[in-house]
Amino acid sequence: MITSALLATSLTLAACTDAPAPLDARPSPKEDGRISDARGISPFDTRHPAIRHLDADLLRGVRKAADKARRQGVEMFVTSGWRSVEYQRSLQERAVARYGSREQAERFVLSPEKSAHVRGEAVDIGPTDADDWLIRNGAEFGLCQTYANEMWHFELATRPGGECPPPKSDATAAH
Repeated sequence: MITSALLATSLTLAACTDAPAPLDARPSPKEDGRISDARGISPFDTRHPAIRHLDADLLRGVRKAADKARRQGVEMFVTSGWRSVEYQRSLQERAVARYGSREQAERFVLSPEKSAHVRGEAVDIGPTDADDWLIRNGAEFGLCQTYANEMWHFELATRPGGECPPPKSDATAAH
């Protein structure tokens, strides 16, 4: 039995699925796109800058995928979306410290000038079962795993219903 609250939530999410990205595409200087919730946030949460500043077509595809995944029992969250230049730079510097060199760090975290996250053209998805679902079904929405070493990173890399290109070995292979 579907409760009225559940039905209302489902209808709201379904309505959001085809909604274009919000018109407020300019981030404020205070926004960096950092997602503090370890599990991620809903792709329908346009209050959050990591979602609000995504490319409209990418956001539409992610929402449609999340809606279909949910109907199949898989919850999908965005663990990282749009990022400010400053936030991307800080992530890259932490990666340099972790991996010992800029070259090794760029296998996982690109500079702000190269990062699709900074342009709002990439999302990281979680949890792992959602990543697996999206790897298998993402082409239906134009979403493809971009890097073989990052099963969570997706970009629009085909037209909806097309075929995804093979993932590049890592981010350095893309540039």
